[in-house]
Amino acid sequence: MLSRTLAPALFALAALSGCTTVASTERPAPAAQVEQRGPVTILVSIDGFRADYLQRGVTPNLAALASEGIEAPMRPSFPTKTFPNHWAIVTGDRPDRNGIVANNMEDATRPDEKFTMASDDPFWWNDVEPIWVTAEKAGVRTATMFWPGSNVPWGATQDKEWPRAIHGGARPQDWAQFNQQIGGTQRVNMVLDVLRRPDAIRPRFVTLYFDTVDTAGHVKGPDAPETTQAIAEVDAHIGELVAGLKAMGQPANLVILADHGMAARSADRIIPLDTVANPADYRIVESGPYASLAAIPGHEKALEAALLKATPHMQCWRKGEIPARFHYGTHRRIPPYFCLADTGWEILPSKPKGTITGGNHGWDDRAPEMQALFIANGPAFAKGAKAPANGFANVDVYPLLARLIGVTPRASDGDAAALSGLLAR
Repeated sequence: MLSRTLAPALFALAALSGCTTVASTERPAPAAQVEQRGPVTILVSIDGFRADYLQRGVTPNLAALASEGIEAPMRPSFPTKTFPNHWAIVTGDRPDRNGIVANNMEDATRPDEKFTMASDDPFWWNDVEPIWVTAEKAGVRTATMFWPGSNVPWGATQDKEWPRAIHGGARPQDWAQFNQQIGGTQRVNMVLDVLRRPDAIRPRFVTLYFDTVDTAGHVKGPDAPETTQAIAEVDAHIGELVAGLKAMGQPANLVILADHGMAARSADRIIPLDTVANPADYRIVESGPYASLAAIPGHEKALEAALLKATPHMQCWRKGEIPARFHYGTHRRIPPYFCLADTGWEILPSKPKGTITGGNHGWDDRAPEMQALFIANGPAFAKGAKAPANGFANVDVYPLLARLIGVTPRASDGDAAALSGLLAR
């Protein structure tokens, strides 16, 4: 709207110009130059998007990005849970080293506390620096539209007493506290909004997170029509992102992936732990596709005698004897005993009274049902490039991201050579 003081002058000028017959000698102003934008790196997580979901015929936007870029199944880290794997992707270290060893965990130095997916205390997150902190230290601005741990000031300390003030630490320049009620379109628009900023305050690395595919897989199961519908809806949001980037002339290197897959669960595939060992001998820390336990003091021998014997559809180990291929068992937060069920089977405290439906994850990271989506597309990627034929691990994404962003990665579990062939020289 015109201001009251400016409008009369403009209208008078228009009237004057309408009466004059003198030809103007002024040259027309040059057309506004289109801003030349450098590529931004966008890391997108579609939680629970199993690699073979891409074959359901309901993902035209993801399929187009895959056909023009690189697509391959990606091996998650063990255990195949949400928080451990999201942290592995952005730190390059597997859960056994990055400190987020489970969705629910304990630490002997904090006996009165337990980590859950709502825990924001930096104490739980401070083992390994995430890539947005590395980038910010190097002068690369970052923004996160949700990502587990991105709302936590890394390296900070928090008072144990109310009001639990936080001291120090580093976050992305822009971040959002997770809220499941913020819909997919709104999440995409928030990413596009930060990319519309002037160059001086525009991020060069952005994350985006969707949770609806994982939710549908848990509630209805991986093969349910509701899960297929959720897959289609997230694909539409990917289409919104691509269209929005194109409209503003923003080139982007997109890395779209998942943290894990999903497998169906059933009441017919349950291992009641109280039928394997005496509940008086142990305390359960976590149960489901795997169970982690601590012995009641003085009951170690009795518990080991029960757990370490052969049990159908389940194998148990002392913490230090978990097979090396899992890269799991040295961190202080992993309980002394660990049991893993066959894929599709679950270890529960006791036999459930009701029916069990839906899906879950947490099983062997090499199980086909646990393999995760990976798509890379953008100007930094070589045309016709292929992912390694022998597969790759999600920690290998970390050095790839660092190279895309232009920062020096930390030494990590990630193999910098594993995905280097995807990049244009």
